[in-house]
Amino acid sequence: MSKVHVFDHPLIQHKVSIMRDKNTGCKEFRELLDEISMLMVYEVTRDLPTKDVDIETPICKMTAKMLAGKPIGIVPILRAGLGMVDGILQLIPNAKVGHIGLYRDPKTFEPVEYYCKLPEDAEHRELFVLDPMLATGGSASAAITFLKKRGCHNIRLINLIAAPEGIARIQKDHPDVDIYVAAQDEKLNDHCYIIPGLGDAGDRLFGTK
Repeated sequence: MSKVHVFDHPLIQHKVSIMRDKNTGCKEFRELLDEISMLMVYEVTRDLPTKDVDIETPICKMTAKMLAGKPIGIVPILRAGLGMVDGILQLIPNAKVGHIGLYRDPKTFEPVEYYCKLPEDAEHRELFVLDPMLATGGSASAAITFLKKRGCHNIRLINLIAAPEGIARIQKDHPDVDIYVAAQDEKLNDHCYIIPGLGDAGDRLFGTK
């Protein structure tokens, strides 16, 4: 069973609370999502392997630690996932970015793929799938399935807010994929929106309705 990591850092919780407020405008919403993504990836990458390297400081030679293992790939689910990319790239500037385009059918609530472009070496990378909201889990599960069909198996899912239903869906469909969230909310409503949530993340991010 995949693990669920809920971040309780005061800075993250404070910023999430401001994002939830219906009076928070697009500019501040985007900035907060950027900041939270950066804070989250700091913790997501805590277990990345390191190796010893010999360097020379202005004072002397020494053995230091540097990242080892698989390079990082970032895969936002369009469109709201785009809001999480820049914050992560600030800490991991060499990461390559792929994109998966999905939309939720308004009648069936099932995900429909309309775009997928990944780095050529995606199967050799540690992939971070990004989507602010994990509601039913359908889109995230489908995105992960698409990645696995293309030979990718080192995958982590990063969400801002998750509903229990979405978490359960990922754990059922992809028990090998760990989930990282800033907040785990109560439930979904009849329209499959997270309660209390923050509304439609894509609309609030880009100023659409």
